[in-house]
Amino acid sequence: MTMPLDKLHDLSGPRPQPFQPPQGELAVVAGSGNPLLAKAIANELRIRLVPSETHVFSEGNVFVRVKENVRGRDVFVIQGVHRPVNDNFVELLFWIDALKRASAQQVTAVIPFFSYAKGDKKDEPRVSIRARVCADAIEAAGADRVLTMDLHSPQIQGFFRIPVDHLYGRHVLCEHIRQLKIPDLVVCSPDVGFAKEAVDYGRLLGAPVVIGTKQRKDHSETVEVLEVIGDVRDRNVLLVDDFTITGRSLTEMAEALESRGARDIYAAVTHGVLSEGASERIANSRIRKMFLTDTIEQHVEPLPPNVEVVTVAPLFAAAIRSIHERTSVSMLFPDTSTHPTA
Repeated sequence: MTMPLDKLHDLSGPRPQPFQPPQGELAVVAGSGNPLLAKAIANELRIRLVPSETHVFSEGNVFVRVKENVRGRDVFVIQGVHRPVNDNFVELLFWIDALKRASAQQVTAVIPFFSYAKGDKKDEPRVSIRARVCADAIEAAGADRVLTMDLHSPQIQGFFRIPVDHLYGRHVLCEHIRQLKIPDLVVCSPDVGFAKEAVDYGRLLGAPVVIGTKQRKDHSETVEVLEVIGDVRDRNVLLVDDFTITGRSLTEMAEALESRGARDIYAAVTHGVLSEGASERIANSRIRKMFLTDTIEQHVEPLPPNVEVVTVAPLFAAAIRSIHERTSVSMLFPDTSTHPTA
């Protein structure tokens, strides 16, 4: 007995649908804090940004809206917490909430610079541990995980009960600096607190490390350089730090290095926070060239001519791709993949 053709078609079942990963389609949303970096990350991923809108009303009330369906998608919202710090932080919370209410399957808060990471401890009576408060707020808003770069205190990852992927800006900066082929290079930490990270810079650049010591007497952001531990005479020096606000630590350390016989002095800093007056201070300093990343793209003053910006968009894009595809982010950093704190 011959079966009719229409019945044969029924037996074949529905047409196969295009494969969709279990974590949903990748989507990237740009907040108002890092529009240029977000666009560069999307270009690296070869996707378009999800259309979105941020509006600030006359009295300062912030409104955010996702202008495309994100139901069931794996969404990464890029919003740094830098100046204006509180506005950007609240906007981040609103984006997370909007995406969760729009039924995104997973929301990752991509925070290129997390300003409140400096508030990581109770080292004075009756003060707030601000980083912990912010971590709680990000979780309460509905974030499923966080992706950030060069936290001032890496232990802040433990403030979260959700996964935190921590990127290192030194890889991008060192790759750029290696291309300059600076001879007789020495890496210098401006203080003891950044010494371990300076060693990591030295390992990547194949350079020895010296350490500066300084003290702050109050919250006025002024510093006093006390000593430089190590020999810099007739050597080119690379000052390294995770962020700079006033630029005083780096510029005063540069003077101390020059007084001890250093030749050309460079600086590599992940986050260029740069408050008012910092650009002029850096321009008039002994620093020949300072390298910053683009985690912060809105500055109160134009950058001075001796500052060069190095993009971290490819690194963030690679991390987003790894998270989306459920592969190891630590593999992006071979020098830290076996480190006990990585």
